[in-house]
Amino acid sequence: MVEQVDVLVIGGGVNGVGIARDAVGRGLSVWLCERDDLASHTSSAATKLIHGGLRYLEQFEFALVGKALAEREVLLRAAPHIIWPLRFVLPHQPHLRPAWMIRIGLFLYDHLGRGRRTLPGSRRVRFAKHVTGEPMRSEFTQGFVYSDAWVQDARLVVLNAMDAVHRGAKIETHTKCISARRDGDGWIAELEKRDGTRHFVRARALVNAAGPWAASFLDEVAHVKHTHTLRLIKGSHIVVPKIFDHRYAYIFQQPDRRIVFAIPYERDFTLIGTTDIEYKADPSHPVIDAEETQYLCEAVNRYFKKQLTPKDVVWSYSGVRPLLQDEAGSASEVTRDYLLDIDQTGGGAPLLNVFGGKLTTFRKLSEEAVDKLAPLLGNDKPAWTADARPLPGGGERDIDALTDDLRATRPWLPETFAWRLTHMYGTRARDLLGEANGIEALGTHFGSDLYQAEVDYLVRHEWATEAEDILWRRSKIGLRVGPEDVQRLTEYLNHRVPKGTTTNP
Repeated sequence: MVEQVDVLVIGGGVNGVGIARDAVGRGLSVWLCERDDLASHTSSAATKLIHGGLRYLEQFEFALVGKALAEREVLLRAAPHIIWPLRFVLPHQPHLRPAWMIRIGLFLYDHLGRGRRTLPGSRRVRFAKHVTGEPMRSEFTQGFVYSDAWVQDARLVVLNAMDAVHRGAKIETHTKCISARRDGDGWIAELEKRDGTRHFVRARALVNAAGPWAASFLDEVAHVKHTHTLRLIKGSHIVVPKIFDHRYAYIFQQPDRRIVFAIPYERDFTLIGTTDIEYKADPSHPVIDAEETQYLCEAVNRYFKKQLTPKDVVWSYSGVRPLLQDEAGSASEVTRDYLLDIDQTGGGAPLLNVFGGKLTTFRKLSEEAVDKLAPLLGNDKPAWTADARPLPGGGERDIDALTDDLRATRPWLPETFAWRLTHMYGTRARDLLGEANGIEALGTHFGSDLYQAEVDYLVRHEWATEAEDILWRRSKIGLRVGPEDVQRLTEYLNHRVPKGTTTNP
């Protein structure tokens, strides 16, 4: 039996699930397949910011920055439990950029984009009188503060997928598209699960949202000719025990004119990144190299009193960004904008290709993609996601109040545990905890504050099948557990989710 749908989406990153959600919300039937876990590649390896991209102003990317800043407001409303405001400090070094240039840039940053602004604007600070000056070296005396936002990136992908399924989409993880061909007025795709079983899906339209593999999908799977080239850029990050004790983040200018962030991370750590390096190898498993680690340590050592060495690194991660090929000389200058290309070779069934993009603009990209695709399928329903209800768990805007309420009704819940649950699941934290009246009622303990009740929730509702899905994508509890904890969790999941199976909440 061949399944029939309007749209088949290839790729479970942020763009793929965003397009699936938008399309199903307009009444189209949607199927999405992802060969690995949701957000298992580029979408979980970002600097985890929802931002306009202050540095892109120097590259005159005003339209991109304006679009991203407008989206920042939309996303803050959509997911207040996993996206929250963050103030950034830019120390001033006159020999890199004069103060007047920074002030002009921040003025533009405060005013580009459309619609209501909820975040405070930029201002100048003197470090002798500001909390952010304490960890900094004495030669830095003043700087600028501006607003952006932080996001739990992989969770943003999962929540969009959950909403898409709630609206009627089907999402299969660990399912690879091994062939796709035009057949009359549609596409026939053969999908293979990780246990080797195969099945066919017939779709009226195909969406190629394969990220770093978008070009190879066309070359090797769909066999469609194209003229677009992706430039793969590896970005790496390191995590160290926290080197400052406040809620501000830092943006540091480097002698090579690159930007490096130092961001409060998971309460007890500091996230430092990113690098920008041309990448030619397989995008599946990029890893940081010694030179990148040293670069990031030196980048923050120029500014902080506490000096880091590679031995301080407790975790690192790397991702490959599929950026549109352009004439930029350096990797850091390649455009972060995107291209949506409709292919109807010979008048055949539509193929929508997604090239490039960035985390902040995924919703707008998805909206524009369905705006292009839906009319070709006889669907003229309007765009809807900009003003939609919040993503799952996002119904309470005051997350601190939600945390207090969770603890008031469950006084046995430690404060740090309650904080983590509300900042991951929002209002759904109550569903996860259910009727539990004590820690013991949450079941088997897998280290840190991870219990069986949460694991079961993630398997049942969020496509988690392996320890890495839970420890490093759905959460960052991997920073706090040991090898024995990981082994016990793996054994439990092997029993709970036998190899070769997937879940579709």
